[in-house]
Amino acid sequence: MQETIRTFIAIQLPQDVQDYLGILTNTLSDQVPQRSVRWVKPDRMHLTLRFIGETEKNMLPAVGKALDEVAAQYQMFSLHLQGFGCFPTCKRPRVLWAGVDGDLESAGRLKEDIDAALTPLGWEAENRPFQPHLTIGRVKDSQAVAGQSWPAELSALPIPANSIHLIESELTPGGPIYTIRHSSRLLP
Repeated sequence: MQETIRTFIAIQLPQDVQDYLGILTNTLSDQVPQRSVRWVKPDRMHLTLRFIGETEKNMLPAVGKALDEVAAQYQMFSLHLQGFGCFPTCKRPRVLWAGVDGDLESAGRLKEDIDAALTPLGWEAENRPFQPHLTIGRVKDSQAVAGQSWPAELSALPIPANSIHLIESELTPGGPIYTIRHSSRLLP
């Protein structure tokens, strides 16, 4: 039996965006009851393009090669923070997120091409529409945050999309530990 790891494909956030979102989550955590939301640590925030899940370690080179081939078809593009939201709704939130805007057309095509490149390797394309966002918190007690006023706008800090990363996610009691297993640069 092959050893497997949990993986996903994402765009990393620049340090200034991580710092800004860290300040935002600290501010928000002071406004809600303690332990009602599990806040994502800023260095663990990223823009997920595709959650892969359990991946056999011997498949990592093939996934890396597929990502290299996709990345070689794309010019670097730019996204930025915009807006705040909740899944499923802000009246009954389960996930709190920072919105992303900018060249969403390129981001959407990149995600579709990643799906297509993974299909011959045994993964099916995702059926849900791509909603680019940065998860900043997971609500543990929705009653405790009911009626909470959330930020209307965020600073439009840039998120350069210059590489895509295959990331291992090791789940631990202290939160996930992320390890980049492969990086593919987009064209300059």
